[in-house]
Amino acid sequence: MINLMDIQGYKAVISYDPDIALFRGEFVDLNGGADFYATDVEGLKREGEISLKVFIDVCREQGIEPRKTFSGKFNVRIPAHLHATIVSMATAQGKSLNQWITEALSREVSI
Repeated sequence: MINLMDIQGYKAVISYDPDIALFRGEFVDLNGGADFYATDVEGLKREGEISLKVFIDVCREQGIEPRKTFSGKFNVRIPAHLHATIVSMATAQGKSLNQWITEALSREVSI
C-alpha cells in the first residue's frame, strides 16, 4: 500500500505517528518543508489544504517557486550482477538501458 495523498495537484506522503496518535502528511514535491497532522482522512485533507495554502502564500510573498523542479537525471548504485542482468534484458528487447529502466519505473508507479 502506498500512502500518498493528492492535495490540489501536490503529493503528500502519509504516515502514522503512534507517539502522538495522529496521522502525519508531508508534501514531497514542494521547494521546502510543509507538513500537517490529523486523526482521520477528512482531517488530513482539510489540514493539508491549509498547510499548502500557507506554504504557497509565503512562496508568493518571497518570489519563490513553490514546486520543486527535477532535472530528469539521478544516479543509482546497484549490485554489479543486477546491472549486468538489466543490460542483458534491455539489449535482448532492442532497447537502450535508459529506455528499459524508464519503462520499468513507469510500470512500477503506474503512469
